[in-house]
Formats: sequence, C-alpha cells, structure tokens
Amino acid sequence: MDETAARKKTEVRRDDAASSTGVAKVDLKLEVVVVPVTDVDRAKEFYAKLGWRFDADFRFENGFRIVQFTPPGSPCSIQFGAKITSATPGSAQGLYLIVSDIEAARADLAALGANPSEVFHAVAAGAQFRPNDGSGRVSGPAPEHASYRSFVTFSDPDGNTWLLQEVTMRLPGRIDPATTSFKSTSDLASALRRAETAHGQHEKRIGAADANWPDWYAAYLVAEQAGTELPK
Repeated sequence: MDETAARKKTEVRRDDAASSTGVAKVDLKLEVVVVPVTDVDRAKEFYAKLGWRFDADFRFENGFRIVQFTPPGSPCSIQFGAKITSATPGSAQGLYLIVSDIEAARADLAALGANPSEVFHAVAAGAQFRPNDGSGRVSGPAPEHASYRSFVTFSDPDGNTWLLQEVTMRLPGRIDPATTSFKSTSDLASALRRAETAHGQHEKRIGAADANWPDWYAAYLVAEQAGTELPK
C-alpha cells in the first residue's frame, strides 16, 4: 500500500470548508430509529423501567402498533411495535448512546436493572461491537478517560444491544464553535468537573491563583465541546 493510500484509510472532517460543496442542502435530521422486538408490551416495560421518556403508544384496528420512547437528553427516539418492521427481533446491534461520564451512566443502568457490562476500553479495533467475545477489551475506562474510548454495553429482552460511549471532547468539525449547549444538568456538571481539574493544573503551571478563572472555565467548556484547542 502506498503512502497516499495509507493516509486515506483514516479521514476525519476538520472544518466546514473542507467538506463543503458550495451547494445548499436541506436539513436531514435523524429523529427515530426502529428497534425490532417480539413482545411489544415486554419491550415497553423494559424501556419505561430505564426512565426513558414515553412518547406514544398508537394501536390500530388492523393490528399495526407503534410505541415510541426517547432516551434522556437525546434528540433521537426509538420506535418498536407490531407490523412496523420485517427485521428479525434482536437484530439491532451496537446502537450508540453517548454519555459524558461512563461510570455514572453505568451505575444508573445497574440501579435500574438493565444488567450492563462493566466499563471497558477496546485495545483491538471493533472489539466494542462484539458483545459475546471479550477479547480485545480491557476492564476499566480508557487511560485518562480519553474521549471516544470507554464503553459499556447492555441489551433489551430481545437481544438488541446498546453501546454507551464516553465522549468528553469532540473531534474537530463536529460541533459549531459559535454554539455551546448541554442536554442536561448532569452533562454540564461533568464538564465543569473536567474544567476544574484542568484549571487546577493550569494554576500549578503558573504558580498562582487565577483570578480570571470564570473566563478560563468558559473558554475550556466551549473548546472542549467544539473539539478545538483547549486553553493552556
């Protein structure tokens, strides 16, 4: 494989200009994912037990039924029901749930009876997607809680698998740096704790208390979420 081909194996979007075609596009917002299940009421009970927001349960005379739940803080919902999909129940695998604190998220799932896996990080590419094969996984979060590297898995009663991934700092281009928002108070609190730790290291480097810590915190929160260079 030549050097050019090798470079092309891993590509990430760096900024808007790099991927823009100059053509206006209509927003295409992913809002619902269909999860195939065998027993609709059993699935409804399971996702309700997790504390996911119950949105709807529509039943029709021809047997069609559609149930919708939304995970906390998520802009995307799930739907399951009767006559909604021809997919095999349990065939939805590796559905992502992004969290800012993987250990806290696992503790919540365990308390709700979801029977999650332990926190792990992958040392072999794709190991996080193989729930029945423990090889390539190492117990515990990734060193220094490196963003995108720590995982937890759990399954619903049909065997549809969910993959929790800890993301604390986005890759460049994933978030508009002009807009900073948090989906929940827990996400904001986690971000503030990371800023506090980083600011403590900053004060050690400068050898003094930083009177402008509010500005430093704000710059850290914005940069971390946008995937730009963190303040030093």
